[in-house]
Amino acid sequence: MSEVVKLSVAGGVATIVLNRPHVLNAMDGEMMRQLRPVTEAVEKDASARAVVLRGEGAAFMAGGDVAVFHQHLAELPELIVTWGREMHAAFLALRRMGKPVLASVHGAVAGAGFSLMCAADLAIAAADTRFTLAYANIGASPDGGSTYFLPRLVGYKKAMEMIMLPDRFDAQTARLHGLVNWVVPNEKLVEETARIAQRLAAGPTRAFAEAKRLVNQSLDPLDTQMEQELQAFSRCARGPDLKEGVSAFVEKRKPLFSGN
Repeated sequence: MSEVVKLSVAGGVATIVLNRPHVLNAMDGEMMRQLRPVTEAVEKDASARAVVLRGEGAAFMAGGDVAVFHQHLAELPELIVTWGREMHAAFLALRRMGKPVLASVHGAVAGAGFSLMCAADLAIAAADTRFTLAYANIGASPDGGSTYFLPRLVGYKKAMEMIMLPDRFDAQTARLHGLVNWVVPNEKLVEETARIAQRLAAGPTRAFAEAKRLVNQSLDPLDTQMEQELQAFSRCARGPDLKEGVSAFVEKRKPLFSGN
């Protein structure tokens, strides 16, 4: 089994690396399964006082692996729930762990990658980063907690625009809408990520944990929303539009949705 999620800890910083660079780190079932124990290991590691999420290669994460979805169209409604619960458990662990989590993003940030970035406490982006929620392009509803995070980050109407009309937008636009905290030149991303991560790791970890818990407590239950997302995605997977969207993506053509 290949290591599609890598973990290293140094200088108080745990770095979680998405490692499917040949497909722009698109998330498949194996990545979902591997991400959960990695996040749990980070939570238990007392030497890790801050966490960095990043992607190997040319992108942070270009969403779900639509080619894999296409291979499993018949059983996709069930697989979405099975795989998605693993992914959601990992995202929840990151959101709830008593350590600050910094997403360091570049290249493509789409679909589940967009949701993962939103689940982090802070985000830094390279100037060349391009963002899109993307789910509607394959006839799917969002998952990964994005329907929970987006209205709180950008407001209801902007959230619905990003969901229903998932055009790509750049890093400066993401910063304007509060999706990322910093935008830096591409060549400075590694250096600036390390600087911020070290500052977080040197900070008052217990105070950070308490603040994070209090802020999360002030919102509605995330786990309930995530389960509703999986059930909605599964219902989409039972209809013709998602099958058409996935097939069109694989065949590199424009989808013809029926509206069902």
